[in-house]
Amino acid sequence: MDKMTSWFNLTVMKSLSILGTNIKFKDFKKLPKDRPIVFLSNHQSMWDIPPLMWKFRKHHPKFIAKKELAKFIPSVSFNINFGGSVAIDRSRPKESIRKITAFAKRINKKKFAVCIFPEGTRTMNGPMKPFKKSGIETLLKEMPNALFVPIAIKNTGKIDHKGKFLKRLGVKVTFSFLQPRSLTLENAEEELALMRAEMISAIA
Repeated sequence: MDKMTSWFNLTVMKSLSILGTNIKFKDFKKLPKDRPIVFLSNHQSMWDIPPLMWKFRKHHPKFIAKKELAKFIPSVSFNINFGGSVAIDRSRPKESIRKITAFAKRINKKKFAVCIFPEGTRTMNGPMKPFKKSGIETLLKEMPNALFVPIAIKNTGKIDHKGKFLKRLGVKVTFSFLQPRSLTLENAEEELALMRAEMISAIA
């Protein structure tokens, strides 16, 4: 299935190339494969997801996504439904925590990676929203050895052209690799605030 999802992501990357999208991966470093990794990033559009999956494909990234992303979005919905990710219904928090717990146990066992958008929704313009902690704390309980890697995404929201059918051409997009760190339940709130501040600075 990883080969299939890689093919879908490569197809989307080629589509972005046809649009003249210039994607820059800034300051990316080699990451360990002997521990699970949690990628945290801001979320501007559906175009955030395929580049992340393609860039980190050697770490088999899986997503914690809202249920709406699991329906009718080319490549993205396929990856969520069949690629080992998990879709949650935010209106049902207890069920969501159960799903994330089972998901985290599987990721921890295989030493794969998790991609999460801690704002909980897209922010195309204006300041980033505060991070939601419950999902991250659930991951920490099951993956205490995880390495947390913040990624700042800039300008993917411009590709959508305010929801128009014709997408914007020639957008310059940046994915910035920020300082990785370990988290604990005790320092999670402080570290998440620092990561959010670093993302805001990187996309300013």
